[in-house]
Amino acid sequence: MRVFVTGGNGFIGSRVVRRLVTEGHTVRCLLRQTSRTHRVDDLEFERHLGDLLTPEALQAGMVGCDAVIHLASISAWDQIRSPRMRQVVVEGSGNVLDAAVASGGPRVLFISSLTAVGGTPSPALLDEDAAFELPPDPFIYAHAKRDAEALCMTAHAERGLPVLILSPCEVWGPDDDDFITAAYARDTLKDWPALTVRGGTALAHVDDIAGGIVAGLTRGRPGQRYILGGENIHAPDITRGILAAAGQKKPVLQLPNGLTLAAINFMARLGLPTPIHPDLLAHAVLYWFADCSKAERELGYTYRPAKETIQDVVDWLKGAGHA
Repeated sequence: MRVFVTGGNGFIGSRVVRRLVTEGHTVRCLLRQTSRTHRVDDLEFERHLGDLLTPEALQAGMVGCDAVIHLASISAWDQIRSPRMRQVVVEGSGNVLDAAVASGGPRVLFISSLTAVGGTPSPALLDEDAAFELPPDPFIYAHAKRDAEALCMTAHAERGLPVLILSPCEVWGPDDDDFITAAYARDTLKDWPALTVRGGTALAHVDDIAGGIVAGLTRGRPGQRYILGGENIHAPDITRGILAAAGQKKPVLQLPNGLTLAAINFMARLGLPTPIHPDLLAHAVLYWFADCSKAERELGYTYRPAKETIQDVVDWLKGAGHA
């Protein structure tokens, strides 16, 4: 297949592009002049200049393509409250969908997030039909992704576009040099004592997520959402797993959720530097446990144990001189 990919130079996107090329697909990546492409420079693919806010560039990039994988987004915590958040995630996704319709309706895979499915204050498995009950603030990213999903479903139902939604859980792996998720492992290895809170998440390796996304090209039903999950693991167990992977022995201090949230938010309101981004902390104290049996059943999705994923990240951090 000829596949048009947005965000193909990113942490997850680069693994998707690598998998596509390895499987023999022809890949065309949407890139800006300033895009860092070090993760994919060794691969054979077409480069198409443009961005999500330039509709004509998107349509030109889709010419002759059988499918579109839309990964490009804003995900760094210090950009979540940027005015560009909704512009990129919602307006940009709408532009991708419009371009796909104008290009004759290639199969579109919208890469959303488990955060758009929901999080809970106590452990509970969430599937694709879970009620979304997160407040708009501080879960700005989740709501933006949720609104983009609504555009996808409208495009499918009213315009006949064969679009499906893939919702990855928390994604870990090597080469996360923007430290979207690897920052937790890096900081755990450097802090004394190691700090954690009460919460948890489904955790998956970036290569397993990439495999699930590529499977969506030929499997899965348009108009459907598929959670790409991982092992559901409590935050203190992640912290202990990081230390074990690095062979470190030091105490683990579990901070009280309520007091920690209050202290960090108070510091932020005073304009003081905080040891953790307040929005990240609000995310960390919830449970993002997922039931991904639908993706396992219909896409053939599989994931490795969290222990192996954590070990891979720690090995990369140490090898790259980050820990």
